[in-house]
Amino acid sequence: MQPLRKAWAFLPEFLARLTVRRDSGPIDSTDALCSFVATRAAFIAQKTLYGYLKARMGTRYPSMFEDDVFASSIDIAKMHVFAACLSDLTLFAVSHALQDETVDDVLRRELALHCFRKGLADNEAAALSTSAFSLPEAVAAFERRLAFHDWHDGPRGPALFTASPAALFDWAPIAPALKKHDKEIVENSIKFKWRDIRDRFEKRIQGAAVAADLTSVAELRH
Repeated sequence: MQPLRKAWAFLPEFLARLTVRRDSGPIDSTDALCSFVATRAAFIAQKTLYGYLKARMGTRYPSMFEDDVFASSIDIAKMHVFAACLSDLTLFAVSHALQDETVDDVLRRELALHCFRKGLADNEAAALSTSAFSLPEAVAAFERRLAFHDWHDGPRGPALFTASPAALFDWAPIAPALKKHDKEIVENSIKFKWRDIRDRFEKRIQGAAVAADLTSVAELRH
């Protein structure tokens, strides 16, 4: 595979969906909500990670993908950044979709966990082939976050996006000496890109329909 092709070979299944489908219809079911979360988390992860690497490396950027050690570091970073993006966007989407609905908090938690697991499962092959990334550990970390999340009086909107900025800065395979002054710029860059994702979600979400679908699914399960 050529270096430039390697550079953009990030979560191909997710990116293909975004490129081909460009869905813009209402988010009116649990499946639609989970699909939005997974595809947009993948998009933000790839855009910000590769954008940072390209900005830092300049003209050396394509050739760096010929280095197997660096390529392996990219694989590790992209999964950790994706999981963090998935965590942030899942909490935002579920919180916003069901904020005005009479839904038990147990169902909110179940939907959030389902969306997070679904996003990881859609990219299971890449995750399993990547060293230093564990699917069970990613799920466990999200479960810990859920355990302390207050659906009513906790953080909302932009304040929920805390994991992805930290993961982007921490996992990007840039020498610590080179990126020590980048923290604020890098974290602000991903925070800015989340704004469009939130705006699009808010325009398309139909909370009542999602709540009805979630309730019917729960009733069938029990």
